Amino acid sequence: MPARTGEQFLKGLRGQREVWVDGERVADVVDHPKLSGAARALAEVYDLQHGYAEACLAPDPETGESIPVSHLIPRSHGDLTRRHHALRQVAEFSVGLMGRTPDYMNVTYAGFAGRPDEWGTNGNEAGAERLVAYQKFLRRGDISLTHTIVQPTVDKATGDAPSAGNAHALRKVGETEHGIVVRGARGLATLAPFADEIAVYPAAPLPQGADDYALSFCIPMGTPGLKFLCRDSMSAPDNRFDHPLSGRFDEQDAFVIFDDVEVPRDRLFIDCNLAAYNTVMTSSWPPNILQQTMIRAWTKLDFAWGLALRMAASINAADPETQRMIGEIWTYAEFTRSALVAAEAEAREWPSGLWTCGIRPLHALRATLPLWFPRVNEILRLIGSHNLLAAPSAAQLADPDLRPLIDRYLPGAKGLAAEERVRIFRLAWDFAGSALASRNEQYERFYLASSARNLARHLQFTDRGRADRLVQRFLDEAY
Repeated sequence: MPARTGEQFLKGLRGQREVWVDGERVADVVDHPKLSGAARALAEVYDLQHGYAEACLAPDPETGESIPVSHLIPRSHGDLTRRHHALRQVAEFSVGLMGRTPDYMNVTYAGFAGRPDEWGTNGNEAGAERLVAYQKFLRRGDISLTHTIVQPTVDKATGDAPSAGNAHALRKVGETEHGIVVRGARGLATLAPFADEIAVYPAAPLPQGADDYALSFCIPMGTPGLKFLCRDSMSAPDNRFDHPLSGRFDEQDAFVIFDDVEVPRDRLFIDCNLAAYNTVMTSSWPPNILQQTMIRAWTKLDFAWGLALRMAASINAADPETQRMIGEIWTYAEFTRSALVAAEAEAREWPSGLWTCGIRPLHALRATLPLWFPRVNEILRLIGSHNLLAAPSAAQLADPDLRPLIDRYLPGAKGLAAEERVRIFRLAWDFAGSALASRNEQYERFYLASSARNLARHLQFTDRGRADRLVQRFLDEAY
């Protein structure tokens, strides 16, 4: 099956699944008012790839059918460049607000399948073969995939990974004729209502003795026993004037319960192999997936910069402090762009033939963006001031008695029409101050782990040789 259209994507979501939103079990995620905006926005992403086919689609290397470029396993520096353009096209659709568009998991599993040598270590050759076969299924069906890797937090004193006997975390509890049975919970499955399948793969390393928790697999969303408990909906009515962002880009997040779920053996990539579980994510995964995440971040920062410029111009805020704050956002966007350029220039080939970006600049961004994004929201709200709370709705503008008064008393500077001024500030509020904006800020603070955690782990991703040499020269001088 070639790359799906938006209509085909929506048709695939209408199957049976147990999704709960705001205390209600949802019968149809496509038409439910709290989910339909994002469902249809994601359908536009699928259609967009056909609209920009030259950038976003490519022939499957085995079947020749047209598939999204994000499914391709990069085999050269040129492949990474090609993937960059496809990922950028998708990121621009939601201006980086949707962190889990399907290309995220497409890139993830292309990277996994590109390292069968890594997944097949420690006696896991059969699991690696099944993973490679699954990635072919994923790309040829153009499947929308979500994932859940975060262990349930019950007692922080016990650490991030479950030890033997933990009754809350996802674990193997039995075998069947066709596979295994798993029980427990995980979070945080972003995009869950809008996915065809869900993936489980390693996150924090597990301690010795926790073999039953060392699992990796993918199963359909409608698998019996799977339950998705979504957070409160932040989706607003799809009114492109009043809610230009939150009417369509609430991708949702879900806590996932596995209530004695059967995992077929052909979907099982790690089966209680602790050594494999603790190693498969440590080398090529970060530089592979971070290309997608940082293209999204760069897009979001560029949008914020453009929005800040429009806000300031609409009220003629040309004072030095406002310009300084706008320049601050620009530096974040430019540092992100520059790090991407450096990472792609430093791309490398792994023993299996997979190509990924260089890790050092991308890991530096991974550690810093959780600090930058909250600051960007703060700057937008400082520039907007009370104007963010004084932007009439579309209904008020449409009122024949109110409209002349709004035009008279709420114009922008230098002849800017009131309606355009209002649209700018409503867009800024939806980006930096609405319920969706609050969720996105929380999301960015802990996206691929917090800033503090990533800073503390930086030595795992870099070479300290030059720094040590520069210091050692002085320590070795005779006195």
